[in-house]
Amino acid sequence: CRVYVNSSEIPRVLGGLGIAILTTSSGLLTDREARKRNVGGELLCYVW
Repeated sequence: CRVYVNSSEIPRVLGGLGIAILTTSSGLLTDREARKRNVGGELLCYVW
């Protein structure tokens, strides 16, 4: 199942200790970088 999120819906993993990986129009980004660039995309995985 594909999960698409916009920049305001990107989840915080373990309160910021983990990361989420997204594929965006700007390439693969971590959740922090995607929020900083204000882009959303398809949520691929969580790493914690």
